[in-house]
Amino acid sequence: MTFFVRSASESDLARVSDLLRATWHATYDSIYGAEKVEALTKAWHSVAALSAKLARPHSEFVVADDGRRIGGMAYASMSATEKKTAMLHQLYVHPDLQGQGIGRDLFAEVETCFPDAERMKLEVSPENAKAIRFYEGLGFAEVGRTENCAADQSGLPALIFEKTLAF
Repeated sequence: MTFFVRSASESDLARVSDLLRATWHATYDSIYGAEKVEALTKAWHSVAALSAKLARPHSEFVVADDGRRIGGMAYASMSATEKKTAMLHQLYVHPDLQGQGIGRDLFAEVETCFPDAERMKLEVSPENAKAIRFYEGLGFAEVGRTENCAADQSGLPALIFEKTLAF
């Protein structure tokens, strides 16, 4: 099966929400517990939350689609607080499809969507070794740490990674 990366639309959001729920449970249940993962998924990955991202100015929301299913998604935006910095907020591939290049294809698309950005940053759980290796393979390096990943007072620690963008 071949997945094509394209811009997401409102009609994709229920399937993207399902993808995020499956991916988060597969990745984080052993780290945070299934109950916390379910609560975070309901708050962060609901159709309403995804719809708000889709409508955000200066952002890019893409999906990997094979015509039958959404196999992955990525969402990035220009930083509201750091000049010339794009933030990769989400990049997820369904657990059944990881390791097939879908994540690289998604990243290749969002990486080129911010011509004014000189760098891209992201946050990743310190316990998510697979994601850390993936991002290091894309040229990211650790530059810091936060105790509240993705949202004010989330209580989830994260490593901050950065990559210089060259155009």
